[in-house]
Amino acid sequence: MNRQVDAKAEPIIRLEGVEKWFGKFQVLSAIDLRVAAGERIVVCGPSGSGKSTLIRCINGLEAVNKGRILVDGIDLTGGRRSIDKVRAEVGMVFQQFNLFPHLTILQNCTLAPMRTRGVSREEAEATAMKFLTRVRIPDQAHKYPSQLSGGQQQRVAIARALCMTPRVMLFDEPTSALDPEMVKEVLDTMISLAEEGMTMLCVTHEMGFARSVADRVIFMADGRIVEEAPPQQFFTRPQHEKTRNFLGQILSSHHQPSAA
Repeated sequence: MNRQVDAKAEPIIRLEGVEKWFGKFQVLSAIDLRVAAGERIVVCGPSGSGKSTLIRCINGLEAVNKGRILVDGIDLTGGRRSIDKVRAEVGMVFQQFNLFPHLTILQNCTLAPMRTRGVSREEAEATAMKFLTRVRIPDQAHKYPSQLSGGQQQRVAIARALCMTPRVMLFDEPTSALDPEMVKEVLDTMISLAEEGMTMLCVTHEMGFARSVADRVIFMADGRIVEEAPPQQFFTRPQHEKTRNFLGQILSSHHQPSAA
């Protein structure tokens, strides 16, 4: 199902010649990327290819060594104030949920809007309940994270990010820490977000999600973008040998259980 995304419009995310080192190891090399508002991009690739670092750089969690990143026209290399502005517009969902264990689910969702946007408690709680309802767990609002399943905790993490009313959502392997039976409930939540037009970048190995939701699939290896294409082309006519090898490995490993 191809959607029309206005590729001529000013991109909401722009990476220009981005490079990143950890010590002597270059983890990102000459990354150029444009993301249009409302576009849904899946980033995949082998472990250590730089996918998570790329996502973390877009949110200012990692500083780039060279090049620049602009989010909604704000240059992330512009110092602390620029990073804070970008983070107010960009929601991030991590592998490990990162919920505050000593706060209730409701408190986890209201903390950032109250502290960073100056929203009243009443308004923050009303917004939190709206998004907890959205991810289908309003009844868990007064529990603590340890009382919830992994899938429920990850849906809380998504609701918490949405409470900041972001323009962009970044997902860093959001299902990799979940038991298989919990993966679908998180992916369903992400699919419903995508259907509402949220700009999304998702690092994931869930190729079914990439096929059905992505406008573009980006394959990374050795810190570089090796290939990018619409899902139909990416899965049926990959251009690069590294892409073909990766897809062969990941698709065969996903099919093994059902073949037993």
